Amino acid sequence: MLFKKKISLTVQIIIAMVIGLILGLMFKENIAPIKVVGDIFIRLIQMSIALLIMSAVIDSLGNTDGEKIGKLGTRLFFYFTLGTIIAAAFGILAGNILPAGSINVEASVDSFEAKEASWIEMILDFFPTNIIESLASGNMINIIIFSILFGLTLNKMKQKNIHAAEVILDITKSIYESLTFMIGKIMLLAPIGIAALFAAATGISGAKILIPLIGFLIIFGVASFLYLLVWLFLIGLKLKVSPIKLLKKIMPMTIMALTTTSSAVTLPLKMKDSEEKFGVSKSVSDVVNPLGMVLNSNGLAMFLSIVCVVIGKMYDLELEFSSIIQIVVLSSLACLGTVVVPGGGIVALTIVIPALGFPLEAIGIFAGIDWFSGMFRTMLNVDIDALVSLLIADSFNEVDRNLLQS
Repeated sequence: MLFKKKISLTVQIIIAMVIGLILGLMFKENIAPIKVVGDIFIRLIQMSIALLIMSAVIDSLGNTDGEKIGKLGTRLFFYFTLGTIIAAAFGILAGNILPAGSINVEASVDSFEAKEASWIEMILDFFPTNIIESLASGNMINIIIFSILFGLTLNKMKQKNIHAAEVILDITKSIYESLTFMIGKIMLLAPIGIAALFAAATGISGAKILIPLIGFLIIFGVASFLYLLVWLFLIGLKLKVSPIKLLKKIMPMTIMALTTTSSAVTLPLKMKDSEEKFGVSKSVSDVVNPLGMVLNSNGLAMFLSIVCVVIGKMYDLELEFSSIIQIVVLSSLACLGTVVVPGGGIVALTIVIPALGFPLEAIGIFAGIDWFSGMFRTMLNVDIDALVSLLIADSFNEVDRNLLQS
């Protein structure tokens, strides 16, 4: 697949999606082996994500003023929590639009083994016992927590003029800049990798899986875009910038999120565009965007709440007001343990569905379309992270208005 240099990466990816879709529909299951090309692209990005996150967070917190860190943390918690809860509530409304009985349970259930998750174990697993092991396994939550603690420690050492802190921070910054450069080069392969992923997904199970649940996917997709438009409109009002302009600026990361279904893979582009298109300062972007990848899962919260409402309709389960509140709370909390690679939606469902007392076989119904629903989940997760970084940077007067308005 060859593209002229004058064609932007965004356009290349869109063309790749169309080509992949056509190939999948033409060759069906026979196109499956091409998935290895897409998997290689995903792995090329993923192999350095853990170090990228670690170096970005440590460098940013280590070089940030102590008073600003406290304010930054407070605002992060506020926006992340509020956004996730509102997304879950939005999903309740969207789920009620889908008519009861629109999904045939018997025809759709796939075999899927659900694993019950203990809340205590899940929270305990946030904290690493061995950071090397966490890096090796790619446990993003462990890496984030270690990086925050280590970055704050270096910040304190730096304030006390301990030379070792400066040395470590210089090395950390060099690692971050080198990884960013390398990932930028790997991103040139995105159209090829995305075309392969789309072709394989469509060819292997596209029509067979999509037809029974097409209504659910349409509702979820429309709700996701409407929710994003609300954010763009409100932020446009607050920052006095056209929502249309914000939408155009956010489009490349949106397309990357839709096509890779991975917040981790989209992270480098999200950080780059936050700084170069939205004008967010590097010190804010380097903290908010990596943390948002793990903690700010608006898309997953909405997905979980819509699924719960739909399951209730499928099995004729009465959802009282208390049940709706429970769905919103569980959907929001389950996002804390979300996996930042494709497949995290099913992991979260195994937490929420048993907790609500819903039939476990319902998980299998949505396991089959996890890749497709993951497109919209990832899009919301990524885009809202970037918009939150813009809001927080604006609260510190650290937005380059020329870049934002350009």
